Amino acid sequence: MPLTGEQIIGHQLIRGQGRELLAINPATEEAIPAPVFNCASANLVNQACELADQAFDSLRSTSPERRAQLLEAIADGIVGLGATLLERAHSESGLPLARLEGERGRTVGQLRLFASVLRQGRWQQATFDSALPDRAPLPRPDLRMCKVALGPVVVFGASNFPLAFSVAGGDTASALAAGCPVIVKAHRAHLGTSELVGRVIQQAVQQLELPEGTFSLVVGDGNDVGQQLVSHPAVKAVGFTGSRSGGLALLRAAAARAEPIPVYAEMSSVNPVFLLPGALAARAETIAAGFADALALGAGQFCTNPGILLAVAGPELETFVARAGACLADKASQTMLTAGIHQAYLTGLQRIAAQPDTALVAAGQPPSGATQAQGHLYRTTFANVAANPQLLEEVFGPAAIVISCQSVDQMLAFARSLDGQLTATLQLTEQDLEVARSLVQTLEKKAGRLLVNGFPTGVEVCDAMVHGGPFPATSDSRSTSVGSTAIERFLRPVCYQNLPDALLPDALKQDNPLQIWRQLDGVATAPLG
Repeated sequence: MPLTGEQIIGHQLIRGQGRELLAINPATEEAIPAPVFNCASANLVNQACELADQAFDSLRSTSPERRAQLLEAIADGIVGLGATLLERAHSESGLPLARLEGERGRTVGQLRLFASVLRQGRWQQATFDSALPDRAPLPRPDLRMCKVALGPVVVFGASNFPLAFSVAGGDTASALAAGCPVIVKAHRAHLGTSELVGRVIQQAVQQLELPEGTFSLVVGDGNDVGQQLVSHPAVKAVGFTGSRSGGLALLRAAAARAEPIPVYAEMSSVNPVFLLPGALAARAETIAAGFADALALGAGQFCTNPGILLAVAGPELETFVARAGACLADKASQTMLTAGIHQAYLTGLQRIAAQPDTALVAAGQPPSGATQAQGHLYRTTFANVAANPQLLEEVFGPAAIVISCQSVDQMLAFARSLDGQLTATLQLTEQDLEVARSLVQTLEKKAGRLLVNGFPTGVEVCDAMVHGGPFPATSDSRSTSVGSTAIERFLRPVCYQNLPDALLPDALKQDNPLQIWRQLDGVATAPLG
């Protein structure tokens, strides 16, 4: 599939009229000479939004089976791109081919997961409360409820996952599953990768004869295109993964509209790890090695990277720090996603080093390229962090701080003071259960996912996963961007009172034509047959 550098506007490929862009290879900092991409004009953005608006009623009326077929066709098309996709993503991101192969598998897997969700039907939450005409003092009408699609959705591609959180990533998959047309703003860091995947989606939409505005892909540099998309009256929700400043800018734009809309923004997290005394006494060196591996994985460019560790001061903590430092010192520096991300990482390191009573424990092997990140491990004290909260700001990359506490009570106090997080981890043994119980009670108010005796960098795509958390980890702690319940972000409930069967959606018709589980007068009921 040859790249053209054109915008994907419904079924059309259209050359943008804005500033010319070239993709950049972060490993060499050189431009990839072809193709030339042009930013979308305001007219093209408006055209994409209007097409999505026109497509909405038709798309949301398609059967769940048809939308499942769309998701599976996209998955097959991505696999069909073969090495072309992986090599382009590698050249634009600097990520190793093996990592990208795994990410492609995750992308395809979550598309197929949502196809399965559609066929199961529970996402519609079909609920019946039968009429009670003889009830005194007032009769009850026939009441039926199910979830319906929210409307066109704008998705912003993420820098750190050019496949799994980008054009055909979880936001797009869950929105299409819900019956919402999608307009994706390609990330500046992987323009060619975005076009390849976007063309696959465009072809799948055409092959299944779905409405033209089901999918569009636009390119922009800076904030203009994104602001235009979020402000367009046809758009009803936004999915975003990126910086806190970027997410907050979108939230402000969405709130300033005549009709405010939800922005599901994943923004920042330091993902604290609590090293409880029993665990340190039993396996300090093992935990330290696992931590160093997690910290350095992917140049630390994961939103779940463990950036803060807490433990009670003592010889066991010194053993942990020494082993973690030694392991990190053996880690090679790795190319970061963009020169801008690399510069932000260096600025973050400078900010940590400038704080008082903060010492560098160890660094990884020196970088051999201009955009390579060298791992850094620092240490400080609970009292110093309380006096210098800048130490708790996220540094996107392989950097972490060990915080020494005088007691488990200080660890509990730290947990109570935390901002919202994507994850919180407890390293424990059975003798730590009492303090762990108190920590869990606090941390479940602070994080979307709690872990024991592991590290948070792996995010499984499944029904039970929650990839979200209280602000500022995300803009809406009630939702997740990973897992089957991500579809709920793009749905809303509608109650139907005394409607004849012919006017009801299929999920609520009397003979259950979709053959789905439903709740009838408070009882979960399986489909017949």
